[in-house]
Amino acid sequence: MTPAIDLAKKHAITHTIHEYEHDANHASFGEEAAEKLGVPQAHVFKTLVIELDTKALAVCVIPVSHTLNLKAAAKAAKAKKAAMADKQAVQRSTGYVLGGVSPLGQKKRLLTLIDESANHFATIYVSAGKRGLEIELAPLDLQRLCSAQFAKIKNET
Repeated sequence: MTPAIDLAKKHAITHTIHEYEHDANHASFGEEAAEKLGVPQAHVFKTLVIELDTKALAVCVIPVSHTLNLKAAAKAAKAKKAAMADKQAVQRSTGYVLGGVSPLGQKKRLLTLIDESANHFATIYVSAGKRGLEIELAPLDLQRLCSAQFAKIKNET
């Protein structure tokens, strides 16, 4: 059990847990999840943490097949600039290790942005809090559990 799974259970959110054997040599955690679960990459979302120019951290949830548009994320977070957060800061604030950062059940609740493309699917996959573990749930349930907002934050390339 992870804090992410505990949170979904506590709020009686319909979800499915998917576990797979993580390969430490795989180049991308998210792409590995899509391959091993046999689902399109568009359905699997990665959790990235950014640091805003205000020094606050924010969580961005985007499809694994895309990159984050830092300008769009900063604008959605009502900041002028954003950069990828320091790895140690991410682990300290979320309580998760890189490659297993879930938007759910983080130690410190951060502003969370979910790419609006998530709404194209009945369910999406996000990390359940450790490498090799994904949680599948409805985008609106993820939004509610994280007090998140939907925004256009992925690059279109």
